[in-house]
Amino acid sequence: MMNLPQHVYLVGIGGIGMSALAQLLQHQGKEVIGSDREEAPTTALLAKKGVKVWIGHDTRNIPADCEMLIYSDAVPESNLERQRAKKMGINEMSYFEALGEVSKVARTIAVAGTHGKTTTTGMLAKILQYCGKEPTAIIGSIFKDFGSNALLPTHKSDLWVIEACEYRDHLLKLSPQILVITNIELDHTDYFPDLAALQETFKKAVERVPEDGIIVTNPYDPNIAAVLTSAKAPIIDYTTQSVPKLKLIGEFNRHNAMAAKAAARAAFPHLDEGYVDKALLEFKGSWRRFEYKGETPGGATVFDDYAHHPTAISKTIIAAREEYPDRKIVVAFHPHLFSRTKFFLDEFARALALADRAIIAPIYAAREPLDPTVSNHILAQKINEAGGRAVALDSFDEIREALLTINSQLSTDNHLIITMGAGDIYKVAEQIAD
Repeated sequence: MMNLPQHVYLVGIGGIGMSALAQLLQHQGKEVIGSDREEAPTTALLAKKGVKVWIGHDTRNIPADCEMLIYSDAVPESNLERQRAKKMGINEMSYFEALGEVSKVARTIAVAGTHGKTTTTGMLAKILQYCGKEPTAIIGSIFKDFGSNALLPTHKSDLWVIEACEYRDHLLKLSPQILVITNIELDHTDYFPDLAALQETFKKAVERVPEDGIIVTNPYDPNIAAVLTSAKAPIIDYTTQSVPKLKLIGEFNRHNAMAAKAAARAAFPHLDEGYVDKALLEFKGSWRRFEYKGETPGGATVFDDYAHHPTAISKTIIAAREEYPDRKIVVAFHPHLFSRTKFFLDEFARALALADRAIIAPIYAAREPLDPTVSNHILAQKINEAGGRAVALDSFDEIREALLTINSQLSTDNHLIITMGAGDIYKVAEQIAD
């Protein structure tokens, strides 16, 4: 394992991956400090663990003894603290570069795919922990089972489980012995111009798995089959696994469980299947994955979900309707990125038309400049044209007030509210639920 220097500063430490890395480095005995633009559940988690987090970026935040600056991929080179680090002669490394370095000599299981990789990684970590394998896990959400987005072993372990991301080829910074691919569908259209470009990244990742490694996937999915043609490692079909009834809703979560079980048994062929299934039976899920938040004063049930791709949105709404057939489903959706919203505009419209009502928040720009050719109003209009019932509201305050009126109006309908998206819409769920 690479011996990172003792004093490390993380810019964007509140990011879901960065905050897990911060916990890992602290667990290894490093002096870890960092900053982020605002408070979040992850910064609160770090504070509880004794990691110093500055809110706001300031050149004065970087201590004089800092030896390494690690930055989130959402933090541009123009960031004040990154610029200050350059002047101080401090070495820089991106999040995935750092993760690749510290894990490259470990026995790594990387979980990748367009959908389901976070839940699959959490399930796999739960199985391995339950079976006494003491994994280190870096996961893209805070899991109820661990109380964190990082699972850190009590004893030294060379077994790692890492959620991998294909965006900007980050997946290729890792060196997994076992690679799990849940599924492949076009996303991150600000980087991948088409499906073929995305598949090329996965194909390179497949080729990097050594002959004594394993690839766990659904080889009969045509989007996946195209990336397996040059595989050196044997391929395990996760769809052959049987899994117990889960606490989580949806057929997609059954597939996540199949992938996690297949990966665990690939790593340890003699695992007791009863223990594996017991771990899946007890798996509680995570923050922002159809997470129950409570009820509004009017009696509407509130959930929050991270879905921000049309496929994930439609599957979540369908699963919610199967689980709660007597409810009217209201989705408050926060579109993520102008490029994604514009590219998948019709697909988003068809997915959100599956809800009984949809409220569309302003687009969360994140790393992108304003694009006036697409907006929440345009998306709402498209939803209505697709047979849905949608309205665009221009602030979270308006959305909160609209959701609070549900079930308090003269209506006998019982409503289920889902706040949905990769931005800050979860805060609305927290504000309206008791």
